[in-house]
Amino acid sequence: MKAKQPCFKRILLKLSGEALMGDESFGIDPSVLEEVASEISSVHKLGVEVAIVIGGGNIFRGLQSANYGVGRVAADYMGMLATVINALALSEALQSIGAETRVMTAIDMIKIAEPYVRGRAITHLSKNCIVIFGAGTGNPFFTTDTAAALRAMEIDADILMKATKVDGVYDADPELEPSARKFPQLTYREVIKRNLKVMDLTGVSLAMGQELPIIVFNLRKKGNIIKVINGEKVGTLITGEPS
Repeated sequence: MKAKQPCFKRILLKLSGEALMGDESFGIDPSVLEEVASEISSVHKLGVEVAIVIGGGNIFRGLQSANYGVGRVAADYMGMLATVINALALSEALQSIGAETRVMTAIDMIKIAEPYVRGRAITHLSKNCIVIFGAGTGNPFFTTDTAAALRAMEIDADILMKATKVDGVYDADPELEPSARKFPQLTYREVIKRNLKVMDLTGVSLAMGQELPIIVFNLRKKGNIIKVINGEKVGTLITGEPS
């Protein structure tokens, strides 16, 4: 039986820092890190070029700065540093199973990662490296969702894939509302109008401006990422106005 041809040549995968926590309340669960790396590697082995933007909420969130008595700007930079910790951990996990990786950061820290340069990132991808982007956009007041949309457009990704802990976008939190309805497909404008908490609205607006499709799916279900790559109906697809 002939293997399916992937629907996408180059993807940008957005991972939250919380995706690495598992059932822990803080930090990185080694078993979850291993599982995430395995799922990503399975897609990369199909010949898909993979870039990743990772958050830092499992370590520090800038939006919680008031709880620490830290100003928002300083707190956002602290959050960016947390994303770099996660990027390095994911890079090591991927390398341990045979994938070649590059970590690039929006804030220069050349002792541990490459500075982000668009052309260099694209070159790494074309040479079969998984590229992990840390430190968000390098600017305070911007989320890693916005960084994901920005990097996806800069590297000419075919799709932005947002990995979550639920099966897509719902009209309410499915963990709190069992009757919450899942949307199989939405337009950018519907997401913005309904103020759906799928991702930061700045990121959605950026994607809308360049007609970058977004798919929101559950990374915790083994094999889901392969299903998305193969064009199967998984999660919620967000695109322009329906034809």
